Amino acid sequence: MADPWQECMDYAVTIARQAGEVIREALKQKMNVMIKSSPADLVTATDQKVEKMLISSIKKKYPSHSFIGEESVAAGEKCVLTDSPTWIIDPIDGTTNFVHRFPFVAVSIGFVVDKKMEFGVVYSCVEDKMYTGRKGKGAFCNGQKLQVSKEDGCFLVVITWGSSMQMIVWREEGRVCSGPLIPVGLTDITKSLLVTELGSSRIPETVRVILSNMEKLFAIPIHGIRSVGTAAVNMCLVATGGADAYYEMGIHCWDMAGAGIIVTEAGGILMDVTGGPFDLMSRRIIAANSRALAERIAKEIQIIPLQRDDED
Repeated sequence: MADPWQECMDYAVTIARQAGEVIREALKQKMNVMIKSSPADLVTATDQKVEKMLISSIKKKYPSHSFIGEESVAAGEKCVLTDSPTWIIDPIDGTTNFVHRFPFVAVSIGFVVDKKMEFGVVYSCVEDKMYTGRKGKGAFCNGQKLQVSKEDGCFLVVITWGSSMQMIVWREEGRVCSGPLIPVGLTDITKSLLVTELGSSRIPETVRVILSNMEKLFAIPIHGIRSVGTAAVNMCLVATGGADAYYEMGIHCWDMAGAGIIVTEAGGILMDVTGGPFDLMSRRIIAANSRALAERIAKEIQIIPLQRDDED
């Protein structure tokens, strides 16, 4: 049976690249910068121009499909996710980077059917890196297959005898070890590199929780914490194996819909910051190379109360 959504994905790649060309050209020009929810929540005429271009192009080709766009919602449109085929668009993920010409800016397009992610396209246009993920078909960057990081130096073999007896044997740092059954894919958080963001909120209590969470994780200790300035690229870095996990609260569905399936198709997992199932409309996420690492992050962080994307 033919894949009903492959043509949509191919078209998403084409228009994401076109949008990237518009953004790269705009980086050479003077910018008109406006403020949305806070002095650090910025929008430009290019954000609005690119979103209008993307949605109008897709509507002509797929008139029955639904849309959620960052700038459309900012202009007053409802943010409602139904079972219909839905394009979820962030025209410029990393607007503050764009304004400052910090070279991590992405076009993010997610495609959701029956409230489940079918494919995602993230085009980091200054780097000219096209990230894609299609359900059941893997994740790629510029055609190269992606794989999340694995714990170095540890190879697990399950030895089974009889009807129920099992033992794990593994090689670690040159030594052969054995012991009781442990979860495959267990990752030592002390060897991890995390990515997150400080966000656009400047409410003192919110800032305090964000910094406190970073401090708790940093002092475990871990190898480090990085911030690229765009949720979509942060998640793609997890998919490449360059970072081991990403977490954030306060983002939106358009920040996550494109890159989420890229992470899972690269072998990673998505989780709510409570440790429960990931919810695209919840405005919070942990994307990690393993469930064990995601659960450890969830255990450490304090939750920030947020209004959902689909609440008025």
